[in-house]
Amino acid sequence: MKIGFICTGNSARSQMAEAYAKYFAKLYGKQVEIYSAGSQPAERVNPYAIRVMEEEGIDMSAHYPKSIEDIPYQELDVVITLCGDAKETCPVIPGARMEHWGLPDPAKYEGSEEEKLEFFRKIRDEIKRRVEELVKGI
Repeated sequence: MKIGFICTGNSARSQMAEAYAKYFAKLYGKQVEIYSAGSQPAERVNPYAIRVMEEEGIDMSAHYPKSIEDIPYQELDVVITLCGDAKETCPVIPGARMEHWGLPDPAKYEGSEEEKLEFFRKIRDEIKRRVEELVKGI
């Protein structure tokens, strides 16, 4: 089974989803390949995403944004979009289960550094809950 998490920039939500999916697949002994990509990849993974995942003991410091063309997109069994733009721009894959998790973009949140971190944590926790449920159900 191959799962892909797709977002616009592949710099925050889809990166956190990929990291959690790999973590939970290992934890629950699931044989899955996990990918993330963006329809318009950013230059780097958002530092706040890296920081809030470190709080969970997950190292994303080596992660980098990827384009849809950089992953085996046509082979995915499950495609999850995490933002409206990705839902609109994702090509349809015959036979793949498509899901949309419309989560707010934490990178666009405006506020103090602590407020931004809190918002990233809120999105991280929602992604964690959904990804664990997804992986357990495989």
